[in-house]
Amino acid sequence: MPTSPDDRRPLRHRGTLAVVGGRVVPVVGEPVEGGTVLVVDGRITAVGAADEVAVPADAEVVDATGRWVLPGFVEAHGHVGLHEEGEGVAGNDTNEMTRVNAAAVRAIDAVNVDDEGFRDALAGGITSVVVKPGSGNPIGGQSVAMKTWGGRTVDEQVIRDAVSVKSALGENPKRVWGERKQTPQTRLGTAAVIREAFVAAQHYRDKRDAAAAKDEPFARDLTLETLVRVLDGELVWDQHTHRHDDIATALRLADEFGYRLVVNHGTEGHKLADVLAERDVPVVFGPMFTSRSKVELRDRGIEHLAAIAAAGVRIAITTDHPVVPINFLVHQATLAVKEGLPPTTAIEALTVNPASFFGLEGRIGALAPGLDGDLVVWSGDPLDVTSRAERVVIEGRTVYTWDAAAGRGVVVERSERFGR
Repeated sequence: MPTSPDDRRPLRHRGTLAVVGGRVVPVVGEPVEGGTVLVVDGRITAVGAADEVAVPADAEVVDATGRWVLPGFVEAHGHVGLHEEGEGVAGNDTNEMTRVNAAAVRAIDAVNVDDEGFRDALAGGITSVVVKPGSGNPIGGQSVAMKTWGGRTVDEQVIRDAVSVKSALGENPKRVWGERKQTPQTRLGTAAVIREAFVAAQHYRDKRDAAAAKDEPFARDLTLETLVRVLDGELVWDQHTHRHDDIATALRLADEFGYRLVVNHGTEGHKLADVLAERDVPVVFGPMFTSRSKVELRDRGIEHLAAIAAAGVRIAITTDHPVVPINFLVHQATLAVKEGLPPTTAIEALTVNPASFFGLEGRIGALAPGLDGDLVVWSGDPLDVTSRAERVVIEGRTVYTWDAAAGRGVVVERSERFGR
């Protein structure tokens, strides 16, 4: 079974950290000038003005005067650790394209926590990421929510083993399977594969429940079992979709089977923004720093995110790393602001929104008592392209600092963390 969002892995750091004097932006409340964030044993215990938060005598104190303090950013859709950089085919485990329905495969089983992309994530102020399988299959597999640094193994960085199942509509599955002269070769076929899979999952659930009621043995099917978790609302359905007609198909399928839908990419989401808002279907938008590399991206535009948000759609932003380097996540938000996205909405799209999309708001996405002690000290407003992350803290432990004298970031490496 998946871990609860309240379960705590060995990553938690023991001790007290106080970040004082900065402009504290909790996201879930108003900014506090000269504020204090107190982290005890890996969790935030207090956020407020200096005269409201007592700093224990034994606390490690970080002076953030003249800086901005925000929660660690959340990359809502990436392949870091799964599609390793500089490793070629040996480091690419993104797509299990041997079956159209790969719901049973799990991203966690292929994440390399020493992938260079995780170091880049820290430099970009990202402390959590939802790592997903790719979009070559109609049904691609289970994603994992995890911290971007600190564990001996991926398991020690996990927030939750599985938060969603990745699915793809549009050109990618058509291309992959069409070249093999197999179903699906069309958008019709892709939708049919998904429908047939969920109908089979419904029958599987009925048989499983009947067997349980009679206390009879029942043969497990990992693929159908995963889809039952989607039907039961335990896992989100992460729908890769760019064109507006594919988004309409995603909504139609969600209506048929009643699962929780999150639109991923949403390139033409502005054309259906009012419909998405009416149904409260969130959009993980991006990547933005790409060309019109295929037909379904012909209408791509950074300005579309502002239109989607203005309609009332809850949004997050993605680099789709390594499509765009993960440390450019905040820069995409900056350009979205340039194109009309309100700055407050942009910060929410990097923090509290992606956390809530995947049921992780009890752990990450804001600075508030009870949440994980994941925070970043920025040299200034993070939406200013000249600002940089100067200190990154994950569950109370500093894992990255900017060395101004050397002109480079310094990551606390494995040998320092574990003595080997």
